[in-house]
Amino acid sequence: MSKTKKFDVDALWALDRIGEPSLSPDGAQAVAGVTRYSMETNKAQSSLWLFSTLGGEPRRLTEAGDKDGAPAWSPRGDLIAFTARREQGGTKDEEAQLYVIAPDGGEARRVGTVATGVESFKWFPDGKRIAFVSWVWPDRKATAQAEALKAFKARKETAYVTDEALYRFWDHHVPMGRVPHLHVMDVATGKVLDLFEGTAWELSRAEPDAHSFDIAPDGKRIAFAFDPNAEKRLDSRYALAEIDVKTRKAQTLLQDAGWDFTAPRYSHGGAHLAFLASHQALGHNRPSQLAVLDQQGRWAVFSEDWDHEVSAPLRWAEDDQSVLFAAEERGRRHLWQFTLGDRLAEPVFQGGHVGSFALAAGFAVVNHDSVQFPPRLSVLGDDGLRRIETLNDARLAAHAFGRHEEVTIQGARGDDVQMWLVYPPDFDPKKKWPVMHVIHGGPHTAFGDSWHWRWNHQAFAAQGYVVACVNYHGSSSFGHEFLDSITGRWGEYELQDVEAGTDWLLKKRWVDKRRIVATGGSYGGYMVAWMNGHVKAGRYQAYVCHAGCYDWQAMYADDAYSWHRKELGAAYWDDPARIAAQSPHAFAAHFKTPTLVIHGALDYRVPDAQGLAYYNTLKSLDVPARLVWFPDENHWVLKPRNSKLWYGEFFGWLAKHTR
Repeated sequence: MSKTKKFDVDALWALDRIGEPSLSPDGAQAVAGVTRYSMETNKAQSSLWLFSTLGGEPRRLTEAGDKDGAPAWSPRGDLIAFTARREQGGTKDEEAQLYVIAPDGGEARRVGTVATGVESFKWFPDGKRIAFVSWVWPDRKATAQAEALKAFKARKETAYVTDEALYRFWDHHVPMGRVPHLHVMDVATGKVLDLFEGTAWELSRAEPDAHSFDIAPDGKRIAFAFDPNAEKRLDSRYALAEIDVKTRKAQTLLQDAGWDFTAPRYSHGGAHLAFLASHQALGHNRPSQLAVLDQQGRWAVFSEDWDHEVSAPLRWAEDDQSVLFAAEERGRRHLWQFTLGDRLAEPVFQGGHVGSFALAAGFAVVNHDSVQFPPRLSVLGDDGLRRIETLNDARLAAHAFGRHEEVTIQGARGDDVQMWLVYPPDFDPKKKWPVMHVIHGGPHTAFGDSWHWRWNHQAFAAQGYVVACVNYHGSSSFGHEFLDSITGRWGEYELQDVEAGTDWLLKKRWVDKRRIVATGGSYGGYMVAWMNGHVKAGRYQAYVCHAGCYDWQAMYADDAYSWHRKELGAAYWDDPARIAAQSPHAFAAHFKTPTLVIHGALDYRVPDAQGLAYYNTLKSLDVPARLVWFPDENHWVLKPRNSKLWYGEFFGWLAKHTR
């Protein structure tokens, strides 16, 4: 098949999206969720697939459900557990429930019915029980939860009433009056036990996942991270605790007011607990580091001299002498093995971008991606890296992708700054090409050699743009000092870095200096609004501001408001001038560049009033502007048809102003 088709939004949404893998105990097979979207129905369907690490064709395992996900192989290898909403036995699930299915197929079985639903879960080592998270009313016994949920859903009032500091997160409200508890379910009988019932213990209210707790090898104890403060906040410093499964008695293992402890993981021998530790007393941006706690209560940070941010999950090597995890390095994300004795980190697999991984019986399966391809599954062996699926290969083969490269520019403070370039598939340096800056969000993230489903750089490049992505000061993966350097002075160094990228590009003969645009989402949206008030009109022909921060005082309406004074260096009521100096709205008198503003009403990280205020200001100033407002989207645009409209408006706006 000749590669003649342009890679566009339809081609993007036609691709399968492969989730996190789980390996069978013998390492011979991996299971993962695969999500397929339909542009026609505007919906997604997720099912489970099996992939052989020894060779053989992938096999679809489930078909009856619409949203089968989060599969996990049992330690005995006889079952695969997953969450789903299905209709079975004449009962339709109102909340996600736990199902199991044999790996050789057959009908999946609902393990039990949990009125408040099942979220993250883990198998016990004996393969007979599963620990899971469910949001419950803490003042009600387990037997009364179903009645409480029924009454709540039947109420006629619609108000959300709270006196909590943390009450919504990203795109949803924390379930009113409920908290996340750890439960245990018997796989044979479906019997459920709430381990925290009648106590004040709870997990994180910010989407507690399976990394927030771990089960000891003997199955008698569960370690978990918790917020020890009476009032729960998004920026709280967590402690570690352990609960006896039989007696339900819990005790604090490790707590220090200056540290944040998360992601506990027992060693195979059970004598040590690995976890992430961030020394918050030294600064709110301090990286999460690898630490270990022993049974005598002694603990130490092992990666303190390694200037990287360690990410969950943590996985012990089979000999318990090292720990594996993913971590970023200069715009890439690798799988690392950290030897505790030598305190040495070595890459096991180098990205691109490692999204997730699974280990079993000497096998390692990685879900990895790149600018050149979406997430795929590969197994690491003595013979190197070997693909174990080709689900998207035929579709991708119909399109020509542009090459990508990284270059180094001199940015703020004279520092080296990384910039990635993605070229059009038919790039010819003898011709003139428009340039599109894509400014990443965060700000403490990074653009790298990775696939992006929403802001897809190959789809941008296929429209004929050279796509430029600057990892400005404040970006992750370049060390703590580089990341923390923008604290209290947002916009300053970042703009110098983006402008340095533009200066570098303008020296290239193939750049059309009359067709340079800048786009960005979230903090990237903040940056293009900042640029509109600080860069001389005409240098950039147009901006696109998606979910951009516009007014830092009004941003106190967001879910992460407790971080603002840390990042900006003050609270707006203490030093309003300092906050205004970092806020795009204070420079509105200088706005002149045409701007497309995009926002979603369900965005609680950057409330849509930010985008509306920016758009209204532009219209009041007679600056060409266009608004795309989604009543049913959040910080991202997740529905296929809305995404297609998003890309159409995005490209249409830029084309209009770069003719």
